[in-house]
Amino acid sequence: MAAASVLSSHFLLNPKLSIQTSASKFPIPKSRSTPRTRVFSATFSDPFVLQIAETLEDSLSSSSSSSSSLLLQKLRDASSQTVLSTAWPSRKDESFRFTDTSLIRYSQVTPISHPPTSIAISIDTQFPNISIVDGHIVNSLSNLSQLPTGVFVGSLSSLSSETISKRVSEFVANFEGDLFWSLNGLGTPDLVVVYVPAGCRVEMPLHIMYYSVEGGDIGSKKLPVSNPRVLVLVEEGGEIGVIEEYVDGGENKCYWANAVTEVVIGEGAKVEHSYIQSQSLSAAHIKWTSVQQGSSSSYELIEVSTGGKLSRHNVNIQQVGPDTVTELSTFHLSVGDQTQDLHSRLVLDHPRGYSRQLHKCIVAHSLGQAVFDGNIKVNRYAQQTDAGQLTRSLLLEPRATVNVKPNLQIIADNVKCSHGAAISDLEENQLFYFLARGIDSETARKALIFSFGGEVIERLPYSFIRKKVETHIKALLEPTLKGST
Repeated sequence: MAAASVLSSHFLLNPKLSIQTSASKFPIPKSRSTPRTRVFSATFSDPFVLQIAETLEDSLSSSSSSSSSLLLQKLRDASSQTVLSTAWPSRKDESFRFTDTSLIRYSQVTPISHPPTSIAISIDTQFPNISIVDGHIVNSLSNLSQLPTGVFVGSLSSLSSETISKRVSEFVANFEGDLFWSLNGLGTPDLVVVYVPAGCRVEMPLHIMYYSVEGGDIGSKKLPVSNPRVLVLVEEGGEIGVIEEYVDGGENKCYWANAVTEVVIGEGAKVEHSYIQSQSLSAAHIKWTSVQQGSSSSYELIEVSTGGKLSRHNVNIQQVGPDTVTELSTFHLSVGDQTQDLHSRLVLDHPRGYSRQLHKCIVAHSLGQAVFDGNIKVNRYAQQTDAGQLTRSLLLEPRATVNVKPNLQIIADNVKCSHGAAISDLEENQLFYFLARGIDSETARKALIFSFGGEVIERLPYSFIRKKVETHIKALLEPTLKGST
């Protein structure tokens, strides 16, 4: 039998919870700064975290040309203080209860201090694009000529506009994630800034291509780590589509991509975010996406994740104004000894928020695992909220495993909220429907499995990306489908 669990789906009513409000569109915490000194000490309780932190700092001090940036230093100082007080996560931690990070913990982690000297990469896109290789921006592989006037896309170190720099400084280091978030802030060689001015509608999407080239051989214990970081800032009334695509160098190497994307959406602005992850099946891929939504803004995330031996996506969305629209659609596929993990958190603090979340996953291997922990928190002043959440999982092998935890925490008393979870194999009556019409079993299984994930894939807003993803998923599932007939 396939293993599955639905853990503590519940409503939490807590009238004592206090809510803090702010008159500003984007609340900014008190700034934190420390002198530029080595802050790590021998009193830290986790030697592995200390070792990673020191190697990250050493790699930047010896090779990063942007280490003198005040904004980057602000980020690194804030991150280093968090790292000092955080231990490496274990299965005893609730948020990592079903996620085994030993792939990283027992490897030799080495920072990638510079991009490869010779790069043989074919850029496959029809849109304005910026290429990030092993965490470093490579301008020779980027093409931003089609962007409208006033839009800036590039590294923080190359940003010359004082006006944009001032806006960016308001959102650097103003959110605290987990240990992986802080390690990224400590080790990122530069910050990619995407700035859309007020009222500007970017017609063509921006394609951010992440390539992982350097890697260790399977069994070598070598695990090079990259720390790409992106800040997307869309001012009032602005609109942009962003495609983030993480691809493998093609040799099934072992590496660790530790990425962070921050999205700040102004009043009445709109962001369509597509996230495609198809890295090496021997790699670790850990991603943070943090979103702030202003009044009447719209954010849509469509995610397809198929790569990584360990893949985890942490999504944190904070509503900072009323009348927001938030839509999350994710599809995860595990075809080998893989863990596909999604932890999402949506916090609603203002009235009339609308949100929909659809999570679907297929586990097609007996050692495969999927994890979903989705939390929607509707606080006291988020009256007239309309929030819905649904997770559906398809298990195709006897020992395939999925652990899901849909979670609604509701304090407001005038809301419309729902959630649901379903876990199953292919249903016999569905297969019988095809067989009764003369369609063979293999074709029937293909149709049912592809259509299961197709509900999310068809939401990708660009046909070029949609066809590319469909082809990739069919290639991954083909051996599984043949083996099951």
